[in-house]
Amino acid sequence: MNDKIDVTLNINGREHSIHIEPRKTLVDAIRDECGLTGTHIGCEHGFCGACTVIVAGEAVRSCLMFAVQAERKPIRTVEGLAKNGVYHPLQRAFMAHHGLQCGFCTPGFLMLTANALEKNPHINDEELLDLLSSNLCRCTGYQGIIKAVQAARDEMRPPAPAVVEAPAAEIDPSHETAQDTAPAEPEMLEPTVDR
Repeated sequence: MNDKIDVTLNINGREHSIHIEPRKTLVDAIRDECGLTGTHIGCEHGFCGACTVIVAGEAVRSCLMFAVQAERKPIRTVEGLAKNGVYHPLQRAFMAHHGLQCGFCTPGFLMLTANALEKNPHINDEELLDLLSSNLCRCTGYQGIIKAVQAARDEMRPPAPAVVEAPAAEIDPSHETAQDTAPAEPEMLEPTVDR
């Protein structure tokens, strides 16, 4: 089957009209047809996570998805994390906490964790470790990645609402109302025995 079709991919807010075979994977379309090479091809079986992108608000392995399945859905790649030349908190944290070495797995980790932190900025450490275990890194030993994502989470987390204690109420005992008095105890009836 060599028939090509027209597909429009919306990547990082920009539409890309491409002419591809229906069997072309999303990762191949992003890299080869749209020229965005930040998304990496690793295992091509969905195991390593290097190709993770966000499609319609969900982190997906783009090697397991056909490009036609993502047509007209919003797609975010690592190139779309920084805004107006300012790095995303995760990108800054990965640099500050040595969350990358060779950098091959980094785009997948960034997109996976960006999606998770946007959905749940209060993710706890146990949930975070479980999430990170779904992507592979062969260089870092994960400690820098974990520290980086924790730091970004703490930066991105909305502040907790301030707890304000109400001032102690001053009660005027001479101004007692019916609501302030306790209800009367119910009368206890003596049991009667029929003879």
